[in-house]
Amino acid sequence: MAASRRPTLADVAREVGVSAKTVSRVLNEDGPVSTRTREQVRAAVAKLGFQPNLMARNIRVGGPDTTIGLVVPDLANPFFGAVARGIEETVRDRGLTLLMGSSADDPERERALTAQFLARRVSILIVVPAVGADHSDLKSHRTAGLPVVFLDRPGVGLSTDSIVSSNRAGAQEGVAHLIAHDHRRIGFVGDLPTKLYTRRERLAGYRAALQEADIPYDRSLVVSAHDQQGAQAVTSQLLDLAAPPTALFAGNNIMALGIIAELARAKRKDVAVVAFDDVALAAALEPALTVVSQDPEEIGRSAATTALSRLDGDRSRARTITVPTRLIVRGSGEQQAPKP
Repeated sequence: MAASRRPTLADVAREVGVSAKTVSRVLNEDGPVSTRTREQVRAAVAKLGFQPNLMARNIRVGGPDTTIGLVVPDLANPFFGAVARGIEETVRDRGLTLLMGSSADDPERERALTAQFLARRVSILIVVPAVGADHSDLKSHRTAGLPVVFLDRPGVGLSTDSIVSSNRAGAQEGVAHLIAHDHRRIGFVGDLPTKLYTRRERLAGYRAALQEADIPYDRSLVVSAHDQQGAQAVTSQLLDLAAPPTALFAGNNIMALGIIAELARAKRKDVAVVAFDDVALAAALEPALTVVSQDPEEIGRSAATTALSRLDGDRSRARTITVPTRLIVRGSGEQQAPKP
């Protein structure tokens, strides 16, 4: 059996008995063609299952593609999956399709990926900036009218719209919640690199809560990790301190999973935990996990809505939109500190 192949413009022309140029005129609606021929071409397209190459057409006529380029640091992180869902739901009615790629939080990979999106003339570019990336090379594209939006973190070298969470205020609320339950030895488990915007903001919120309660900042209680296994290891180190923490604040959902795994391994149910970011099945844990919850879908919707307004001609000054967090009380953060 011969291998199947995708039907071409020439196949449609052959089916109808007209030239490929005539088929192109019908599909692009850019030239005089009789009503009967139009009907025949459309019937042949449906019969053969022909799919026009929109990218090739847009490049040929100098117009933008019907896609949005989204660059995220990690495709496996459910947070960015929810962000993508919010974007997709918002742009679907505009006939735009979302394309995603992972930078692995590497500036060079981010640059290569954005270059690929720019080469295919995406209608909108949304980027979660990698630490150390310089976005000044996007200035000319933004000046030419391409909507560029930074998401989750501000970019560097380019003044453009940014959509972020209330990282500092949310972390401060979560740590204050632990302090309200008499905890004074509170560990902070943050992600890497330490220069990451969200990490710095959440640590600042942690420190602000301590300062407000007149609790000295103790560097030995602040640790960092890159992944779940690393978070489990540094949690073990905190628990082995001569004066261990009675409560832990997780800097993100990945750190929270490592903390939970280590507390389960050590059979420690006496340590209070509050996590920044919600975790799948958080309510099913024992005790259920108290979190400072972001709204990733709203972050995605805000990014898409902002970009669409730019696409429609909004030329106002660049703005930063902060999406609020909320504390969800479930049990793990409400354990009282042991009496001295």
